Amino acid sequence: LQKQEVCGNLTLQHHMLEPVQRIPRYELLLKDYLKKLPEESPDRKDAEKSLELISTAANHSNAAIRKMEKMHKLLEVYERLGGEEDIVNPANELIKEGHIQKLSAKNGTAQDRYLFLFNSMVLYCVPKLRLIGQKFSVREKMDIAGLQVQEIAKQNVAHTFSITGKKRSLELQARTEEEKREWIQVIQATIEKHKQNSETFRAFNSSFSQEEEHVPDSSIASTSSVESMPGADGGGAFGGSDSCRKSSKSKRDKEKQACKSCSESFNSITKRRHHCKQCGAVICAKCSEFKPLADNSRHNRVCKECFLQLPASPCSPGVEAVGEQKKRLAAEKQSILAAENSLFSSYLQFLEKGKTWYKMWVTVPKTEPLVLYLQGSSQDGRSPRPIPLPGYEVSLPGSGEKFEVKHVFKLCQSQQTLYFSAEDEELQMKWMEILTKAAKGETEDIAEGLGNP
Repeated sequence: LQKQEVCGNLTLQHHMLEPVQRIPRYELLLKDYLKKLPEESPDRKDAEKSLELISTAANHSNAAIRKMEKMHKLLEVYERLGGEEDIVNPANELIKEGHIQKLSAKNGTAQDRYLFLFNSMVLYCVPKLRLIGQKFSVREKMDIAGLQVQEIAKQNVAHTFSITGKKRSLELQARTEEEKREWIQVIQATIEKHKQNSETFRAFNSSFSQEEEHVPDSSIASTSSVESMPGADGGGAFGGSDSCRKSSKSKRDKEKQACKSCSESFNSITKRRHHCKQCGAVICAKCSEFKPLADNSRHNRVCKECFLQLPASPCSPGVEAVGEQKKRLAAEKQSILAAENSLFSSYLQFLEKGKTWYKMWVTVPKTEPLVLYLQGSSQDGRSPRPIPLPGYEVSLPGSGEKFEVKHVFKLCQSQQTLYFSAEDEELQMKWMEILTKAAKGETEDIAEGLGNP
């Protein structure tokens, strides 16, 4: 095609762009046409309506492109994290990422780390020395809500700043002063935007409650203010949200410098700073205890006040309750994978790396039609492996790919390739059809006329 004279030596990609560029060209053409068209022209009304329609189409096209680009970016980050964090969500937005140095609290040495800043969280990661596959391991997930960032001055160490969350503080070092200022500004702007969104939501929720339930203003202001304060237990009454935010901020500033229990000042050698995993208070090692909490089975550091309250608290189950909770969640996940709860499911041979094929129960659940779940026979009791399908390409193996098994098809995305082998050609074609529709987000088409083999 490109060699043909009629194509004007332009590439195939250039010609594929033409239909997309046609829409904004029509918009510009109609705008110029209306400028020169007399007001009394009989064509005026139709031309204005045409411009309105084509402008709507252009805005819709641009919005769809931006949405797809954002989702592809999240899928790329999900792959680089090895699927450790479920970040592929339309509400998530990647704002900034980059290498950073973490200063050790013990000896002050710098360690190579990586930050992903989203609109709702910060992922603090450790780089992995791998050419393909997982590039980073998530060390800490910090919510934007309650996060603080500030510049710090350290002797013999330049370009440093700190990030303080509800459960952990990080002292970080950028490569240049400009890079440090950029990180601080972007994180602070993300925090402020999150606060504004939260306040807007709370204001809407409060007004809705007043209309529906006729709750007094003072009661709503008091409740929302108490909930916004870390460690608040709902006691006391406050005059308004502004005064609460000021008192909450001054309290956090004071806590960062001294232990909540003994009020002794922190230092990086003999009096290190820790966070209570229950209420988020800043404490020293002497004023803390260890207790298993509901988020995992490990022993987490908590302040002595929370340690005394935990046994009687229904919100802080012991190790046995945690075990029961995990069993319940595993049972729920297993029920999702059952054939009667699936849009489509069957046994397939699976190959990701190496030459060994594994027999897997492969499922597309009704509740998650854009996710493929893999469960091996040797994984009894373990959580099945989820594979978000949007962004993958479904195809047959290439001419250079030879396998001993028959009826092979593959899923490809970026540098990751997953191979599957079906029992017969009919099952192979059925799976390829379903996965292709799921990869494009066509959930309604998947559900139509599907049954289990």
